[in-house]
Amino acid sequence: TSISFGQSLNSLIDYALKHSTIVKQSKAQMELAEAQREESQSAQFGSIDLVGSYTHFNLPRTLAPLTPANIFADPTGVPTTTDLFGTGVMYSVPLFTGFAQTRQVEMDSIATQLSQSKLSLTREQLAYNVASLYLSILALQDMSTAQQKHVSALKKLRDIIQKEVSLGKKAQIDLLKAENDLYGNISYYEVLKGNIAITKASLASLVGLDHVGEIKPIKVTVKKPNYSINRLINKASSLNKVHIAELNIKKANKGVEKSRASRYPQVSLDSYYGYNYGENDNSNKYPGDFNSQENWQVGVSAKWTLFDFGKSDAATQKAKIARMQATFEKKQTLLDLRKSLVEAYEKMKQEYANYRGNEKQYALAKKSEKIERVRYKNGVSTINDLLYASSQTHISRAKLIESKYNYQKGKFYMDYLLERGVK
Repeated sequence: TSISFGQSLNSLIDYALKHSTIVKQSKAQMELAEAQREESQSAQFGSIDLVGSYTHFNLPRTLAPLTPANIFADPTGVPTTTDLFGTGVMYSVPLFTGFAQTRQVEMDSIATQLSQSKLSLTREQLAYNVASLYLSILALQDMSTAQQKHVSALKKLRDIIQKEVSLGKKAQIDLLKAENDLYGNISYYEVLKGNIAITKASLASLVGLDHVGEIKPIKVTVKKPNYSINRLINKASSLNKVHIAELNIKKANKGVEKSRASRYPQVSLDSYYGYNYGENDNSNKYPGDFNSQENWQVGVSAKWTLFDFGKSDAATQKAKIARMQATFEKKQTLLDLRKSLVEAYEKMKQEYANYRGNEKQYALAKKSEKIERVRYKNGVSTINDLLYASSQTHISRAKLIESKYNYQKGKFYMDYLLERGVK
């Protein structure tokens, strides 16, 4: 898939959210968690199994257990066989597991919520990465346009000097210096075009496209940033990254409760209905006859572990340590969030200051270049002075472009931290 027409940032983000393999992987994890939850819920209802068996005995066996009353009528006619077959249906269900199954279902439900929150974070990360690359391309394109204009201006200057050298008004060394500066800037212009192609390839790969063509510019307004970090932190509980940390604590608590299940009795119900088959052996009154016998049973069994040499205590301790780790992780998540918000805010302030400073530098550099052109034309300055003034103007212009888009990247990063990048 490729895009050959002008594409907006929002449309690229939307496409990425639908087609990116990163998002698809995260969705698969969510579906896996949901399947695990359904599996745990189903396990509470036990299982119905179709069973079959064949056993060869060295001595004849009856098809089913018998009482004296069963064999009183015809003791020698009771079916016996050395090759016993059996088929039937078995139903087994745990009646009480010390709440282990209940806690597992609860843990799997929390895991499903975790996967949903992680999917949202993945989408936010993807949207920010797309926006960051998009801005990098726009910055490179603006710098490339400025560089192209600078090259054109240097070519005109070279042509003027060449003409004046032929008329004897300027020295040959001025022409050599002008051409040297021109070819250096032509080379840099090609570098910029190559960087645009490379960044577009990175964007295409991230979005899930074969190729990205022209992209539409976006309006960038540079204003003095004004955020209250404490106010943002107070609202952090609504963020998915904090919600994930809280869910991990909740899941760890359920893990501690589940680890105590072995201290309770384990009760289960087992039932069976089927038939046993076999051919009468030679010692039977009716050798060779094939017989069958109905066989069913229902039973309840219980097991209560009295002592396991510290195994259950170790399992509980392990679960408590996992809960402790989850608690520490939440604290660290909040600390990291504060650090990231402060860092993003300060970088935005820096880029705002850089932009305003570069704006003034660019205006002054243009004036200086204009003056140097007049001075060089009148022969009161050297070609070095003019080329230096021209390069300073171009450098100031490039810095202005860079600081403008860096400021916008800072805004997008703040939106990512606050999880409001995906509309």
